[in-house]
Parts: sequence; C-alpha cells; structure tokens
Amino acid sequence: MIQKQNPENERIKRKFFAYLQGPLGRDEKTIQKHADAIAWFEKTTGHKSFKKFHIDQATKFRTQLQTATNARTGKPLTASTMDGQVRMLKTYFVWLSQQHGYKSRISHTDAEYFNLSRAERRIAHTPKRKQVASLQQCKRAFDLMPSATLIQRRDKALFACFMLTGIRDGAAASLPLSCVDLDEALIYQDARLMQTKAAKTITSYFLPVDPAYEVCFIEWVSYLQNELLFGHDDPVFPKPEIAVGENGFQVAGLSRDFYSNASKIREVVKSAFTSAGFAAFAPHSLRSTLTRWADKHYSSREAFKAFSQNLGHESVVTTVGSYCPVDEERQGELIRGE
Repeated sequence: MIQKQNPENERIKRKFFAYLQGPLGRDEKTIQKHADAIAWFEKTTGHKSFKKFHIDQATKFRTQLQTATNARTGKPLTASTMDGQVRMLKTYFVWLSQQHGYKSRISHTDAEYFNLSRAERRIAHTPKRKQVASLQQCKRAFDLMPSATLIQRRDKALFACFMLTGIRDGAAASLPLSCVDLDEALIYQDARLMQTKAAKTITSYFLPVDPAYEVCFIEWVSYLQNELLFGHDDPVFPKPEIAVGENGFQVAGLSRDFYSNASKIREVVKSAFTSAGFAAFAPHSLRSTLTRWADKHYSSREAFKAFSQNLGHESVVTTVGSYCPVDEERQGELIRGE
C-alpha cells in the first residue's frame, strides 16, 4: 500500500510554508502553488523522506513532467508550466539544504538538478504574442452593451471602470465605495480593503481615454450613493439579489455583497467583446490597450511615469515590458523607417 503522507515531510513543509509567508511575504496562492509542486514530487518518490533525496529523483520528476498532461485540457504541459514546477522545487530544496537535519544529506548543488534543458527554458520564457483590443473595439463593445436593467447598468459601469483606470479584475471585484473619489476623479486602491496585487496600495486617476467612460462610471456611483443609499463599505460592483418569483429564481435587485473572486467580473468583459463580434478579451488585456494609448498620448517621460504609477508599477520598465511590447509587424515597420 502506497503511503499517502510522510509525517516527517509534513513537518518540514509546514516550516517552509511559514518561511514563505513570513520573511518572504508570499501570498496564499503562491504558497499553494509551492505546496502542489512539492506534493507532486513526493508522489513520484512514493513519499520517501526528503532526507533520502537523490538527484535521480529530480531526473525522474522532470521526465514525468514531460509526459504529463493538463488535467483540464488533456494536452501536454506547456514549457512555462514545467518551468514553474521545477523552479518551485528548486527553491524548496535550496532552502531544505540549509535546515538542521538536512544539511548533511542535501547539498545546494543537488537543487540544480531541478532544471529544464536550456532549449526548454528558452521556450518557457519566450513571450506569447498577445491579442490586444484596439480603442475602437473597446468603444464599440462598450456602446453595444445594453443598459435596460440594473445588472446591465452595473456591467456597463464595470467596463467603463477598467477603461478609466486599468484596475485589475480582483481589485474591481473588491472595490468599496469608500475608495472612489469622484471629486478628485480617482480610485484609491487601498490594499487594506481591496485585493490588489502584492497588497500594493495604488492611486489611479481617471484616464482621459473617452468621456463616455467617465460619464457612465460617475452616473453609476452616484446612483448607488443617492438612489440605493449604498454606504462607504458597500461594493461598487455588487452581486445581484436573487429571489424566488413566478418563474423560479430571478434577479430582484442588488445585494450589499462583494463577489468572492473575479470570475464573474471577467465574464462581463469577455461577453461584451464577444457580443460585439470580437475576440473574448479579458479585463487584464485592457491594461495593454491603455498602455499603447498612453505611449502615444503622454509624450514626456514624466507623464508616462505618472501613467505607469496609475497602473501600480514602480518602474516604467515593468509597464513597457509587460504591456507595450513591439510586435513583429511593428518591429519590421520601425526597422524600415516607416
């Protein structure tokens, strides 16, 4: 019978997870990814003690990665997925090699065997060509969004919010009214109240992309405050209130509850684009759309730096590298001087 857990391994893993959470400040999602990678590795060794680690185990794990398939799609794992798995295990075994009781059994160099081939690493770190919606496509999708019902008005305001600020979907899902300042035309993404990336507090002023977005968003916030009497702690994009009617369950209005995650938020934006006949662009891709707009709109270095801060980036390099790459077609035009 195969052992499901090794108590000794479980104890040292808990210590590692505490290290990730404490000194390194990693979030729960990141810690869970490490836990999953380590659990997968343990499964390939039959849950042997980490003190019995041998480099052959790392080699075997890499081989299994190359033949494994994605549980959702059934397709082989991508190079980036495999690279992520071995990098997390490498981090763990480097840490393990410094712990009492393991130093004499695992060397720092042993962890180096958790590596893909050079070719695989190159493929894993090759950036994908992104599909990015144009400003015209965004405006078309926005204009075609219906606004007859309360939920439709909410959804349209949500789309407008993404175009005004480049806010991330998780932050939008957790956005309270207290973080919206219409007088100063900004959203103060308070990490104490919202789910921001890396728990970073961000001040996002409304971008002058198109006045229609600002009008829509302001009208929605004003409606929540003045008509529905929503308070500071209530959500800007609340869940619907569901009630039982003649035809079964139906939307009866808006609740005062936040969405627990951003899945519904993403669906709203994707649906807006597909309904307009475009690809299902996700909210995060709109940050690339806005960065390409800002690259032309803000001509000074200082102004573009301000835009970068609006997205929550400490460095302009992050903004350009992540959201404004030069695609192959444009690369050719620039080389030819067009």
